[in-house]
Amino acid sequence: MSTMGDGTRAVRAGLPEPEQFEPALPGPVFAAHFHLSGEPAGPYTYGRDTNPTWTHLERAIGELEAPGEPVETTVFASGMAAISAVLLSQARTGDVVVLPDDGYQALPLVRERLEAYGVEVRTAPTGGDAQLAVLEGARLLWIETPSNPGLDVCDVRRLVEAAHSAGTLVAVDNTLATPLGQRPLELGADFSVASDTKGMTGHGDILLGHVTCRDPELGAAVRRWRKVVGAIPGPMEAWLAHRSLATLELRIDRQCATALTLAEALGGRPEITGLRYPGLPTDPSYPRAVRQMRRFGSVVSFVLPDREWAERFLAGLRLVDDATSFGGVRSTAERRGRWGGDAVPEGFIRFSVGAEDPADLMADMERALDAARGGN
Repeated sequence: MSTMGDGTRAVRAGLPEPEQFEPALPGPVFAAHFHLSGEPAGPYTYGRDTNPTWTHLERAIGELEAPGEPVETTVFASGMAAISAVLLSQARTGDVVVLPDDGYQALPLVRERLEAYGVEVRTAPTGGDAQLAVLEGARLLWIETPSNPGLDVCDVRRLVEAAHSAGTLVAVDNTLATPLGQRPLELGADFSVASDTKGMTGHGDILLGHVTCRDPELGAAVRRWRKVVGAIPGPMEAWLAHRSLATLELRIDRQCATALTLAEALGGRPEITGLRYPGLPTDPSYPRAVRQMRRFGSVVSFVLPDREWAERFLAGLRLVDDATSFGGVRSTAERRGRWGGDAVPEGFIRFSVGAEDPADLMADMERALDAARGGN
């Protein structure tokens, strides 16, 4: 499948060999145990270890992450389960781990756990490849690019080269980009990690995460961690996720195209500051993004003058849900500062572009902005 287009690959990924009178994608397997006589040498023994539905999904994700190459993919019950599996399976007491200080707001919770186990954690911003300055002696470098919610981009190749030359492993949180936008393993990373709750599954109805790596030993360590902590997805969630991958390219292409249109329109609004979208040629991250990304994602961020202005804007939207998360077919937006934990202004908006008709979405956005401005 390495020579196929992204759409074909997404539709066909992970399907078993055709069997007469059998479905193309077998239904979910609900089983805690399997018939198992003699030595437990088969592929399926117990439901916390392996499941045929997971196998199909893991193969599918692997084919998207690294077409035509052998990789190890492990699916998890959530994105945070996948993130924790990499960090906590690799770091030991006395190790150094480097995290972004502008990444997903739950990363500080993982930092607390790491430090409680005697791991030194250093942080630096994503932008400007600032993590390079604190890399010395690290066991693992964690990259999030584009960062959430600020949408900064770092040079993955540059960071990987510096890390590997010092014996440091590299993990990339690829949630915002998805494998159709960016392939961290091709850029040299050891782990590609994502919350598949977001763009990968795209319907806002599944919690899921995954880790993909080339090295079988690293992959085995991650899989062992899943077994030990039991952070496993349900078979139905795994099956729904696999089904959702078939429309990945269709969804992502529509969302990315509309996100760029939205960003261009927002750039002309006098009340908007701090506009960020990696695919916008005027964005500070564009020079880096265009060298390593094939699609630039569905999320646009910007700042309105204050909290009240932002809340008026959100209340005025009719086709956009005021909700957290991103990457779904239904557009969402939120005032990110309401959660705390992100170093953003009170009027900061994270806008996730869905699959609505672009003209309808733009009209809704413009109308809500006009109404919010009029209320000032």
